[in-house]
Amino acid sequence: MTWQGLITMSLGAILIENFVLVRFLGICPFLGVSKKTDTALGMSMAVIFVMTAASAATWAVQEYILIPLGVEYMQTVAFILVIAALVQLVEMFLQKAVPALYKSLGIYLPLITTNCAVLGVAIINADNGGGFFESVLFAFLSGVGFAFALLLFSSIRQRLEFAEYPEAFEGFPIALVTAGLLALAFTGFTGLKIF
Repeated sequence: MTWQGLITMSLGAILIENFVLVRFLGICPFLGVSKKTDTALGMSMAVIFVMTAASAATWAVQEYILIPLGVEYMQTVAFILVIAALVQLVEMFLQKAVPALYKSLGIYLPLITTNCAVLGVAIINADNGGGFFESVLFAFLSGVGFAFALLLFSSIRQRLEFAEYPEAFEGFPIALVTAGLLALAFTGFTGLKIF
């Protein structure tokens, strides 16, 4: 891969085709864990790891099991099983190594298993038919894009605690309006011509 291809893939995964703000995948943890930046950072690291590892594992499952056996239609089920196993490993690690983060993430950590962004990256990689390196790199960069969106939204939500807005917007409504405005801003990147 050339440096131009790397830049194109990076900007595409992080800004132009951001999984949360452009493709609208992974909204549940995006809205649920974004109240505090510390929690958002922990979730971001977990999602980056799971996306990258799941992409590597699902690429191998696709290339060495599903395609040779002619059972590509089992792709979604196989990928969900791989992702669930990886999330269990991350959950056990965080429970032992960083119990405070494990408690603050709460129910959202096991929900990475059903996070459609993680599954979406694996399916997009399988559909594109790229090599191992490209698949893992795309997954990592997509995770960085997820983290960027989550941390940006988290910092905005923390500032909103001190902002004045109509009482009807308190709580979740102002979060949805803010997420919508952020998504609208990110759609401006879709017309970006890189090279």
